[in-house]
Amino acid sequence: MTDPLWSGRFSKSLAPDLREFSRSLHFDRRLWPQDIQCTQAHAAALERAGILTSEEKEMVDEALASAAASLADGTFQFEEADEDIHSALERFLTHELGETGAKIHAGRSRNDLVVTDLRMWLKSAILDIASGVHGLQQALADQSRAHENVLAPGYTHLQRAQPVLLPHLLLAHCFALARDFERLMDAYRHADMSCLGAAAFAGTSVPLDPAETARDLGFSKVFENAADAVSARDFALVFLSAAAILGVNLSRLGEEIVIWTSTEFGFASLDDAYATGSSIMPQKKNPDVAELARAKSARLTSDLVHLLVVLKGLPLAYNRDLQEDKEPVFDAADCLIGTLPALTGAVETLTFDYGRLDEAARGQTAGATDLAEAMVLQGVPFREAHEAVGKLVARAEALGNDLTDVSEETLAAFHPSLTAGMLQVLDPRISVNARSSHGGTAPDRIAEQLASVEAVLGAQRELLDSLTVPL
Repeated sequence: MTDPLWSGRFSKSLAPDLREFSRSLHFDRRLWPQDIQCTQAHAAALERAGILTSEEKEMVDEALASAAASLADGTFQFEEADEDIHSALERFLTHELGETGAKIHAGRSRNDLVVTDLRMWLKSAILDIASGVHGLQQALADQSRAHENVLAPGYTHLQRAQPVLLPHLLLAHCFALARDFERLMDAYRHADMSCLGAAAFAGTSVPLDPAETARDLGFSKVFENAADAVSARDFALVFLSAAAILGVNLSRLGEEIVIWTSTEFGFASLDDAYATGSSIMPQKKNPDVAELARAKSARLTSDLVHLLVVLKGLPLAYNRDLQEDKEPVFDAADCLIGTLPALTGAVETLTFDYGRLDEAARGQTAGATDLAEAMVLQGVPFREAHEAVGKLVARAEALGNDLTDVSEETLAAFHPSLTAGMLQVLDPRISVNARSSHGGTAPDRIAEQLASVEAVLGAQRELLDSLTVPL
């Protein structure tokens, strides 16, 4: 068995149980494309520094291409001594190229290599996730446009509150996702810094040019302090924070879908392709896609807490604890990359029951606020109007009546300003049309919100198209 790359100082082989405990190859092997690219860039830096000849640099490139091909098709031969993907590739180069391969680690530590690999991987993953968020926003915007004038009940405390237009509810989720997109782009900017050249933590005497290496790898920035470069994982925390918040927002959308598609509400129906059945109850059509989106938020939150706790007591600079940075990052990215397309498909194919929505929007007391505001427009103080309408609602409910059935004499008994003519505001269409304040649910305001969302989606698309991560 090949000895570990660091075995020269030791007189004993690593204990088998410690070897297995400390290995990270089973999860960090997915970084192989980034590790190969970083090694190519470092070989170019060594050539510029006179450590490798042009012929040796070409040999390294050819060997790395061979490694990439075998890693891609699954034929790369890992060995028991390979602690991680970085040592596996260096061992491969040394085996293939002898002394030339052994030169590749000059001026480089696994400390600066691993964090640069992770930053590169994360930049690519963030763009995939952001594209998924964009797609979900587009689905919500398309549904809003398709159902632009459909009435729906609005809720607070999960109690019917006021009638709204259906797009008012759909666009609320869309605007939340727009902020998630912004947080992801912030995480991208934090990850966009090369750390190659920092070496273990104090820099190197080898005359490398980290700025040129950063440009070779597609990074916009290079580290300023080598100790910070190898030990900082705040870029991963920024991503995990954005991921956790996104997970919560996806969970809330999932909860809405669960409620809307329930038999009790019946406002919407999932397409058969995005629903599941019961193993025992043949009539069931379950919203598993929404329920799983809801549950994933717990994993995303725990991924953030995981890394926060790992980092909170670490001294400078690199510590092996930092090996624990990758699994929560990978897990969070995998959760979101899996969740977003499924939830987007469910939203795209969601159908709405206009009759059930309209009936619920015309609830017996849904226009109570409008009636109180009509009194305010007649000069009645709001608290006085609120109390009078509240008592009127209680009376109507006790009698099993709708507010529209209340006689003029009864109205006057509760407040002299209440007249039968005011009851027209109880019509949900009139109520919706009246809510024309900024951000309100009136048709003109919904049109403005749709236009705003479409402008945001256009800007997002341009940004995503402008950002590329070399692989």
